[in-house]
Amino acid sequence: GKTSHRRQRASAAFSLSFLSLVFSITAFSSSYWCEGTRKVAKPFCTGQSKGDHCIRFNSPDASNSNAVQYIWETGDDKFIDRKFHAGIWYSCEEIIDEEGDNFFFLGEKCRSFIGLTPAADRGVLWLSIVAELLYIILLLTGAILMSVEMCYYSTVIDGLKINAFSAVVTVLAGLLGMVAHMMYTTVFQMTVNLGPEDWRPHTWDYGWSYCLAWASFACCMAAAVTTINKYTKTILEFKHKRKMLERRLKIKYKFPDHTAPEKREEAFNVNTTHLKWLARQTEIWKIHGCRQHTTHL
Repeated sequence: GKTSHRRQRASAAFSLSFLSLVFSITAFSSSYWCEGTRKVAKPFCTGQSKGDHCIRFNSPDASNSNAVQYIWETGDDKFIDRKFHAGIWYSCEEIIDEEGDNFFFLGEKCRSFIGLTPAADRGVLWLSIVAELLYIILLLTGAILMSVEMCYYSTVIDGLKINAFSAVVTVLAGLLGMVAHMMYTTVFQMTVNLGPEDWRPHTWDYGWSYCLAWASFACCMAAAVTTINKYTKTILEFKHKRKMLERRLKIKYKFPDHTAPEKREEAFNVNTTHLKWLARQTEIWKIHGCRQHTTHL
């Protein structure tokens, strides 16, 4: 019963940690942290093209340089919206070709986001990248420790040590991930305000990669809480077992059975066995407690 519950908690913590790792790697390598549109000036209409995607003139004879030409488009009519998406590494914008009244999507033109960032904020972006990499490394370390705890540990004490270390690693990973995501958000907002004129977006919002990054953080913290909960419950179970054993031994010593010599000898053997087990457990707990005390110091 208790062993199966322990296994279930370990499996839940490992699943959450693995899910967080997959989400963070996907978000880190993608370029959809932010999406939006950018206003681009329409090209002048040439030849037979008279669509809404180019700037028209009133002159029927475009070759006559003496004719007065008027541009009918005003304000926002002179611009076209182009979609873009940006991530930690790249910022990509769609390329559209106009032929007559038809528009053709030719692909995307990508630029390094690090190059677009203002020089004053480039250091913060590099710190964000380093924090994201450390976040992924710590998540991987925590997931490996949890899998070792589930499959290969020999004693409960060894399992507790691995459990405590994986909890610390996962909590540190979560804190680093949170800082990294917030730093990137700040850098992107500064780039929107102070970045190159030919890149600044007209409208933008957070994309699926950004949501995935924060989902990774949520799974990471849930894995940390599950691991700490498992560690605490195991410690409390051990303390409870030790107290119950001490209580039983006290009762046996207070009310010995004088009815038969055989029973007294059997009770003596049982008590001796319990005392030896209790001494061994006490020694293990003292060693474990000393190590914890040394670690805290």
